[in-house]
Amino acid sequence: MENGNNALPDSVRLPFNFDPEKLKTELKALESEYWVGHFVKHNYEGDWSVLPLTAPKGREHPILMASAIPGDHEFISTPFLEKSSYLKEVLGSFQTQLRSARLMRLGPNSEIKEHRDFDLDEKEVRIHIPILTNSKVLFFLNGKKVHMNSGECWYLKLSNPHRVLNQSEEERVHLVIDMVLNSWLWDTINKHGETNL
Repeated sequence: MENGNNALPDSVRLPFNFDPEKLKTELKALESEYWVGHFVKHNYEGDWSVLPLTAPKGREHPILMASAIPGDHEFISTPFLEKSSYLKEVLGSFQTQLRSARLMRLGPNSEIKEHRDFDLDEKEVRIHIPILTNSKVLFFLNGKKVHMNSGECWYLKLSNPHRVLNQSEEERVHLVIDMVLNSWLWDTINKHGETNL
Protein backbone atom coordinates (compact mmCIF):
# COMPACT_ATOMS: atom_id res chain seq x y z
CA MET A 1 0.00 0.00 0.00
CA GLU A 2 1.43 3.37 -1.02
CA ASN A 3 1.62 6.25 1.40
CA GLY A 4 0.02 9.62 0.78
CA ASN A 5 -3.37 10.55 -0.56
CA ASN A 6 -2.19 11.53 -4.05
CA ALA A 7 -2.42 7.92 -5.24
CA LEU A 8 -6.13 7.72 -4.40
CA PRO A 9 -8.64 8.61 -7.13
CA ASP A 10 -11.11 11.46 -6.59
CA SER A 11 -14.28 9.36 -6.61
CA VAL A 12 -14.99 5.66 -6.97
CA ARG A 13 -18.21 3.70 -6.92
CA LEU A 14 -17.30 0.68 -4.80
CA PRO A 15 -18.61 -2.87 -5.46
CA PHE A 16 -21.33 -2.81 -2.81
CA ASN A 17 -25.04 -2.36 -3.41
CA PHE A 18 -27.36 -1.97 -0.45
CA ASP A 19 -31.14 -2.27 -0.43
CA PRO A 20 -32.57 1.25 -0.80
CA GLU A 21 -35.95 0.28 0.68
CA LYS A 22 -34.42 -1.31 3.78
CA LEU A 23 -32.23 1.76 4.25
CA LYS A 24 -35.25 4.06 3.95
CA THR A 25 -37.29 1.95 6.39
CA GLU A 26 -34.60 2.16 9.06
CA LEU A 27 -34.11 5.86 8.42
CA LYS A 28 -37.84 6.46 8.89
CA ALA A 29 -37.68 4.69 12.27
CA LEU A 30 -34.96 7.15 13.36
CA GLU A 31 -36.52 10.37 12.06
CA SER A 32 -37.91 11.38 15.46
CA GLU A 33 -34.57 10.96 17.26
CA TYR A 34 -32.39 13.93 18.26
CA TRP A 35 -30.51 14.98 15.13
CA VAL A 36 -27.63 17.31 15.98
CA GLY A 37 -27.04 20.44 13.92
CA HIS A 38 -23.63 20.30 12.23
CA PHE A 39 -20.98 22.05 14.32
CA VAL A 40 -19.21 24.00 11.58
CA LYS A 41 -21.86 26.65 10.98
CA HIS A 42 -19.87 28.65 8.41
CA ASN A 43 -19.69 25.59 6.12
CA TYR A 44 -23.39 25.53 5.25
CA GLU A 45 -26.63 27.42 4.79
CA GLY A 46 -30.00 25.95 5.73
CA ASP A 47 -30.29 22.65 7.61
CA TRP A 48 -27.43 20.15 7.92
CA SER A 49 -27.75 17.69 10.77
CA VAL A 50 -26.26 14.44 12.05
CA LEU A 51 -27.44 11.29 13.81
CA PRO A 52 -24.45 9.31 15.18
CA LEU A 53 -24.44 5.52 14.72
CA THR A 54 -21.01 5.04 16.29
CA ALA A 55 -19.20 7.28 18.75
CA PRO A 56 -15.98 7.38 20.75
CA LYS A 57 -16.37 5.24 23.86
CA GLY A 58 -17.45 7.27 26.87
CA ARG A 59 -19.39 9.89 24.92
CA GLU A 60 -23.03 9.54 25.82
CA HIS A 61 -24.71 12.84 24.92
CA PRO A 62 -25.84 13.02 21.25
CA ILE A 63 -23.90 16.25 20.67
CA LEU A 64 -20.66 14.65 21.84
CA MET A 65 -21.42 11.42 19.96
CA ALA A 66 -21.96 13.31 16.70
CA SER A 67 -18.44 14.65 16.28
CA ALA A 68 -16.19 12.73 13.89
CA ILE A 69 -12.78 12.83 15.56
CA PRO A 70 -9.91 11.23 13.63
CA GLY A 71 -7.35 9.21 15.55
CA ASP A 72 -7.11 6.12 17.69
CA HIS A 73 -10.38 6.36 19.59
CA GLU A 74 -12.37 3.27 20.33
CA PHE A 75 -15.68 3.71 18.52
CA ILE A 76 -18.71 1.82 19.77
CA SER A 77 -22.34 1.52 18.63
CA THR A 78 -24.77 4.18 19.77
CA PRO A 79 -28.33 3.37 20.88
CA PHE A 80 -29.49 4.54 17.43
CA LEU A 81 -27.46 1.83 15.68
CA GLU A 82 -28.66 -0.80 18.16
CA LYS A 83 -32.20 -0.16 16.87
CA SER A 84 -31.14 -0.64 13.24
CA SER A 85 -30.40 -4.22 12.18
CA TYR A 86 -29.92 -3.47 8.48
CA LEU A 87 -27.58 -0.53 9.14
CA LYS A 88 -25.53 -2.89 11.33
CA GLU A 89 -25.41 -5.33 8.43
CA VAL A 90 -24.24 -2.56 6.09
CA LEU A 91 -21.45 -1.54 8.47
CA GLY A 92 -20.38 -5.17 8.73
CA SER A 93 -19.67 -5.29 4.98
CA PHE A 94 -16.27 -3.59 5.25
CA GLN A 95 -13.11 -5.53 6.08
CA THR A 96 -11.46 -2.74 8.01
CA GLN A 97 -11.79 -0.91 11.29
CA LEU A 98 -14.68 1.55 11.36
CA ARG A 99 -14.47 4.91 13.09
CA SER A 100 -17.30 7.41 12.90
CA ALA A 101 -20.54 6.28 11.22
CA ARG A 102 -23.30 8.88 10.93
CA LEU A 103 -26.51 9.61 9.13
CA MET A 104 -26.11 13.08 7.62
CA ARG A 105 -29.19 15.01 6.55
CA LEU A 106 -29.17 18.05 4.28
CA GLY A 107 -32.52 19.81 4.36
CA PRO A 108 -34.51 21.10 1.39
CA ASN A 109 -33.02 24.14 -0.37
CA SER A 110 -29.84 23.86 1.72
CA GLU A 111 -26.20 24.08 0.78
CA ILE A 112 -22.92 22.68 2.07
CA LYS A 113 -20.37 25.30 1.02
CA GLU A 114 -17.11 24.36 -0.62
CA HIS A 115 -14.58 23.12 1.91
CA ARG A 116 -11.92 20.45 2.41
CA ASP A 117 -11.60 17.78 5.11
CA PHE A 118 -7.85 17.91 5.55
CA ASP A 119 -7.75 15.10 8.14
CA LEU A 120 -8.88 12.50 5.59
CA ASP A 121 -7.26 10.31 2.92
CA GLU A 122 -4.00 9.53 4.70
CA LYS A 123 -4.89 7.04 7.45
CA GLU A 124 -8.67 7.23 7.24
CA VAL A 125 -11.10 7.66 4.36
CA ARG A 126 -14.77 8.56 4.13
CA ILE A 127 -17.41 6.46 2.39
CA HIS A 128 -20.86 7.74 1.36
CA ILE A 129 -23.98 5.58 0.93
CA PRO A 130 -26.95 7.67 -0.25
CA ILE A 131 -30.30 6.79 1.32
CA LEU A 132 -32.55 9.68 0.27
CA THR A 133 -31.49 11.61 -2.82
CA ASN A 134 -32.86 12.92 -6.10
CA SER A 135 -31.80 14.57 -9.35
CA LYS A 136 -31.83 18.05 -7.78
CA VAL A 137 -29.14 17.10 -5.26
CA LEU A 138 -25.80 18.15 -6.74
CA PHE A 139 -22.50 16.94 -5.26
CA PHE A 140 -19.36 18.61 -6.62
CA LEU A 141 -15.83 17.30 -6.00
CA ASN A 142 -12.93 19.27 -7.48
CA GLY A 143 -15.53 21.16 -9.52
CA LYS A 144 -16.91 17.99 -11.13
CA LYS A 145 -20.39 16.64 -10.46
CA VAL A 146 -20.58 13.17 -8.84
CA HIS A 147 -23.95 11.48 -9.32
CA MET A 148 -24.76 8.96 -6.58
CA ASN A 149 -27.93 6.86 -6.38
CA SER A 150 -29.65 5.45 -3.31
CA GLY A 151 -28.03 2.24 -2.09
CA GLU A 152 -24.75 2.79 -3.94
CA CYS A 153 -21.43 2.98 -2.07
CA TRP A 154 -18.87 5.65 -2.92
CA TYR A 155 -15.35 6.56 -1.87
CA LEU A 156 -14.85 10.32 -2.22
CA LYS A 157 -11.49 12.05 -1.74
CA LEU A 158 -12.85 14.74 0.54
CA SER A 159 -9.47 16.24 1.35
CA ASN A 160 -10.10 17.93 -2.01
CA PRO A 161 -12.58 20.82 -2.40
CA HIS A 162 -16.22 19.72 -2.40
CA ARG A 163 -19.69 21.17 -1.97
CA VAL A 164 -23.32 20.02 -2.08
CA LEU A 165 -26.51 21.76 -3.21
CA ASN A 166 -29.93 20.39 -2.35
CA GLN A 167 -32.13 22.30 -4.75
CA SER A 168 -35.16 20.10 -4.07
CA GLU A 169 -38.04 20.25 -1.61
CA GLU A 170 -36.95 16.93 -0.08
CA GLU A 171 -34.29 15.95 2.43
CA ARG A 172 -31.06 14.37 1.30
CA VAL A 173 -29.69 11.74 3.71
CA HIS A 174 -26.43 9.80 3.37
CA LEU A 175 -24.87 7.16 5.57
CA VAL A 176 -21.33 8.50 6.02
CA ILE A 177 -18.63 6.17 7.35
CA ASP A 178 -15.03 6.93 8.27
CA MET A 179 -12.79 3.87 8.15
CA VAL A 180 -9.14 2.95 8.44
CA LEU A 181 -7.32 2.82 5.11
CA ASN A 182 -5.95 -0.72 5.38
CA SER A 183 -4.64 -2.90 2.54
CA TRP A 184 -8.09 -4.36 1.78
CA LEU A 185 -9.70 -0.95 1.45
CA TRP A 186 -6.76 0.48 -0.50
CA ASP A 187 -6.98 -2.38 -2.99
CA THR A 188 -10.76 -2.10 -3.26
CA ILE A 189 -10.67 1.63 -3.96
CA ASN A 190 -7.85 1.48 -6.49
CA LYS A 191 -9.10 -1.61 -8.33
CA HIS A 192 -12.51 -0.10 -8.90
CA GLY A 193 -11.07 3.35 -9.53
CA GLU A 194 -9.51 1.90 -12.68
CA THR A 195 -12.83 0.45 -13.86
CA ASN A 196 -14.61 3.79 -13.29
CA LEU A 197 -12.29 5.77 -15.56
